[in-house]
Amino acid sequence: MNRQAAKRLIEETLSQPFDEGRFKYFVKNLLNDLDESKAGTYSEKYIKDAFKQHIRLYKRIGKYTDPDGVEIDVLIVYLRRAGALDAARTIQRDFIRDYLKTRGNKEAGLVAFVGPEPSDWRFSLVRIDYRSEQTPSGKVKVKEELTPVRRFSFLVGKNEPNHTAQQQLYPLLEDSRHNPTLSQLEAAVNIESVTKEFFEKYKELFLDLKEELDAILAKNRSVEAEFKRCEIDTPGFAKRLLGQIVFLYFLQKKGWLGVQPGKEWGTGSKNYLFELYQKQ
Repeated sequence: MNRQAAKRLIEETLSQPFDEGRFKYFVKNLLNDLDESKAGTYSEKYIKDAFKQHIRLYKRIGKYTDPDGVEIDVLIVYLRRAGALDAARTIQRDFIRDYLKTRGNKEAGLVAFVGPEPSDWRFSLVRIDYRSEQTPSGKVKVKEELTPVRRFSFLVGKNEPNHTAQQQLYPLLEDSRHNPTLSQLEAAVNIESVTKEFFEKYKELFLDLKEELDAILAKNRSVEAEFKRCEIDTPGFAKRLLGQIVFLYFLQKKGWLGVQPGKEWGTGSKNYLFELYQKQ
């Protein structure tokens, strides 16, 4: 698959509301040798009581065995509640851990978590490292280490573009003859690169805003006098303004802005601020 086709496939999958058929097609191209022979749908009766409050059903898309022999199950997990993508990450991770242990101690799961509203969803890689250690009595004990849910998990969909995360997946899709290892999949969905890009762009924006404020104060003495009267400098003003904007975006992401009368809390538009701007 060439880069243009890979880019189009990733954008159509990760920048859109969740679509099961599209997700399956994406996974089949990402994992070239996906075994679908035991795919199936598992309703509430197959879900343990500890998870029924959060998970409605799940689907096993298939099993992938990487070049090192590591088995990875591909799943779609449908959540019960709106807002659960953020609020119940630990439950989601624990559900996958329990699933992997009951399926022959598989090492990893590649999972799409989907809420009642499919416009935004979560794409996660959950891995268990099984390490053996010897106890003082000489017995061998298997110890589990679970990957942090934040590190290999990111929100995608209509309101979550995640361009950096998408770019990290391009190389795996471009090389259609190569089956990726679990380590390569981890590198592709590692959220640390996305976080680093955010702070770099935030720094650039802060410096640009400070320079613009300095220019305004140099031209307008009344504004300069007001800054002095309020004991505010341009770096402090820029920092506070950007912090308030980030906080508003946090509220928007939660669906807490623009909730219509009579509607459930958290159902506000995920694009509220831009919609408000367009009305001006």
